[in-house]
Amino acid sequence: MLLKNVCVDEYDALAIPGGFEEFGFYEEAFSKELSDVINTFNHQHKMIATVCVAALALAHSGILTGKKATTYHLNNGFRQKQLAEYGVEIVNEPIVKTDNIITSYCPQTAPEVAFVLLEKLIGTEKMFKVKSAMGFK
Repeated sequence: MLLKNVCVDEYDALAIPGGFEEFGFYEEAFSKELSDVINTFNHQHKMIATVCVAALALAHSGILTGKKATTYHLNNGFRQKQLAEYGVEIVNEPIVKTDNIITSYCPQTAPEVAFVLLEKLIGTEKMFKVKSAMGFK
């Protein structure tokens, strides 16, 4: 689906994976179309979850200004410093939850981000049921 065709009313949450600069991640992540989608989800107080550098898309859209968040922490914190330039309060933790937003600091956190998001959407008991069924403890 193209970003311009996303109808936010049809979704309960937005999940954005990270990506690699050399493969054009930031061109799409910093696009007006994605910023519009992010802002619409945020204005409707819907859950937004990111993995790794995808937090930079949120910052670029303006929704992280003055909030706590994290992003890719390796490589001497280069991406965290970049995130801070958007007025974000950096928390060097694997997962940071602020209001309706979940950010994480590396690809390794993706399963846990998914479970945190799932818990927000369907509750703790059901999330643990799914988590167990998938072989996670």
